Amino acid sequence: MFSRFSKSIIVIALFGLAGCQSTSSSKPTTASPQTNSPFGQLIISEPLAVDFKKEVALARISDFLTKEDISNEQRAKAFYDRGLLYDSFGLPSLARIDYNRALRVNPQMAEAYNHVGIHFTLVGQFDKAYEAFDATIELAPEHQYVYLNRGISQYYGGREKLAVRDLTKFHNFDVTDPYRAIWRYLAEHKIDKAQALKNLRQNREKIAADAWGRQIVDLFLMNMSQAQFINGLTQNIESPNHMAERLCEAYFYLGIFARMYNQPELALNYFKLALATNVYEFVEHRYARRELLETRLQIHKQKQVAHEQKLAAGSK
Repeated sequence: MFSRFSKSIIVIALFGLAGCQSTSSSKPTTASPQTNSPFGQLIISEPLAVDFKKEVALARISDFLTKEDISNEQRAKAFYDRGLLYDSFGLPSLARIDYNRALRVNPQMAEAYNHVGIHFTLVGQFDKAYEAFDATIELAPEHQYVYLNRGISQYYGGREKLAVRDLTKFHNFDVTDPYRAIWRYLAEHKIDKAQALKNLRQNREKIAADAWGRQIVDLFLMNMSQAQFINGLTQNIESPNHMAERLCEAYFYLGIFARMYNQPELALNYFKLALATNVYEFVEHRYARRELLETRLQIHKQKQVAHEQKLAAGSK
């Protein structure tokens, strides 16, 4: 189970190894170059580096898989754990191969279906993604995060009402989690903007006042400006890793906010900044590339409409 849905916590129980984050108390080094933002300067973090402990774990799992005297259960678990590591390194194709290997060895591994569904979503194969998520629910009905992942898949796949249903169910598991409220809002916004804002305003009151994610909620509610939001990004940062993680989230949601208010060119830059953090395990990093695609399509359609209007005006 993930401690919060925007992170994947990799536990290699088979080997007693896990990735860890820096606990340095030093202040993060950031730069503030000029960008195409109307808010002047943006904060840029150092891209997250690969944890050497995860590299060691990867080598050990690969060695383990060469053994012939291991059970199918152990082999499937090893493939799955190696897939998680590949995902954390930003190697989705290798991760997807290992999740499928795990399922060939153990077709009852619900969590592997969940990750396969995520990868199908990332490449736009939504029907296959829904099948994988449905398999997860059939095998593990108590699995919370499959409702998040299926909801996001439906959100990008154009099934807005079903996305709202899944993301509302996921939100109801923990109404104090700001990220659950945000994803529910994003899906609801596609159906009824006024009602989505009303629901988000109500859900905000259930979130702790000191929760960082509440500032993202306030951004969407326009309780603060984009400039105020950006200026507060460095508050209570404990390490360079913490800085990269926060900026990954912040720029992703800033990009979505910019798209909502017809600023697609600005949104492109925000999504690129989210990707530049290298926080591969975060939902926000994972779907920033999908948002880039959606934004480029939006810009293309706008240019096409403008061109057609120009032609029509010239023909009069």
